[in-house]
Amino acid sequence: MGDVFRRPLSAVLLVIAVLLVPLGTLSTWAKYEIEDADAYVATMAPLASDPDVGDAVAGAVTDSVMKEIDVGPLQGTVESFVRDAVRSFTGTKAFKTAWNAANRAAHDAVQDALSDRSDGGAVTIDLAPITEQVKRQLGADGVPFADRIPVTHTEVTLMESSDLGPFGKGFHMLQVAGLWLPVAAVLLAVAGIFLAVHRRRAVIRTALGAALAGAVLAVAVMVGRGLTLDDLPKDVSRPAAEAVYDALTLTLSVAGWVILGVGLAVALAAWLLRRRRAEKSSPSGV
Repeated sequence: MGDVFRRPLSAVLLVIAVLLVPLGTLSTWAKYEIEDADAYVATMAPLASDPDVGDAVAGAVTDSVMKEIDVGPLQGTVESFVRDAVRSFTGTKAFKTAWNAANRAAHDAVQDALSDRSDGGAVTIDLAPITEQVKRQLGADGVPFADRIPVTHTEVTLMESSDLGPFGKGFHMLQVAGLWLPVAAVLLAVAGIFLAVHRRRAVIRTALGAALAGAVLAVAVMVGRGLTLDDLPKDVSRPAAEAVYDALTLTLSVAGWVILGVGLAVALAAWLLRRRRAEKSSPSGV
């Protein structure tokens, strides 16, 4: 194949490969961290120990309980007592178990929200099991009104599906693609470098393009954080929502910075090797 055909074909293949780098990262994340229920629960599990999430849960459960009981002038004191009891429970192993179970139950709602298939509602966690545990704890402590606490489906909002619109577009297609996109990116890059007239130069440009793609992905995660959290309803805890967003996108953010670092390292190594060989082949290097 003549250079007249190799050059443009190589350039096209390499450009497509670079463009597939962030898409391939997104598709892998969507397929193996969000679509998979076990992986999703594992991603959300550390939030059980997050103080902001604990405060949001304590507030939601306390508000639900206090709506159902009336202790007259002691209402404020009792509310503080209940809140402390709930907050204390969020530090137990039982809470972590209940949190994981609640997130597994909410997984389908998250999938629908991210895939733009929801009816515009919110992604929530049902706190009824936690209310039940708090009721038992208060009863064991001899609190008189404990038996009057109904175990209702108290929900805490994690995110509004309407705020996930930008992520929902094409999300299902990314999940279907899965590992095919990153595999395609690698194959196209290899083919493009193989066809290149100056292969080391092609390696350098491809590595720099991948580094740029990684940086764009990492920045997009940060920008998306602001866009997602800025329009939160007043009844949604922003600190808790921030913790949820950060947990869900941690892999993407880390992948973006890793791709940036690896791309720059490969480009630098290829450039140094190219320069060294050029010096050896020059008359002055003899």
